Amino acid sequence: MTDQRDWAAVDACTLPSAERPLRVAEFDALFGERLVGVERLGPTHARIELQSGDVTLAMAADLTERETSCCSFFSFSVSGSDESTTIEVGVPASQAEVLEALITRAEAHRGGDQ
Repeated sequence: MTDQRDWAAVDACTLPSAERPLRVAEFDALFGERLVGVERLGPTHARIELQSGDVTLAMAADLTERETSCCSFFSFSVSGSDESTTIEVGVPASQAEVLEALITRAEAHRGGDQ
């Protein structure tokens, strides 16, 4: 099982090991400050709803772009409206466990619990 602190196996992620906790902390901060909800759309697809706003949209776009550059199996689509910022995330079936770890981590922050 993939550790929630290490979403991807070493061979699936090119981010240096020393930088991984920092990336996880960035996602934690985004979820902790701006998460509205998470919807599982299937074992390889989820929707993460964040607060609306240009700052949230920019943060989500930057973070997901950087995550895709080191974990190319992720497919992120970020969009914003007056109501929310939405991150659509998908992975191949072989990485479903990684998506589950990301979802679980996001859900742990629902309502600013962490």
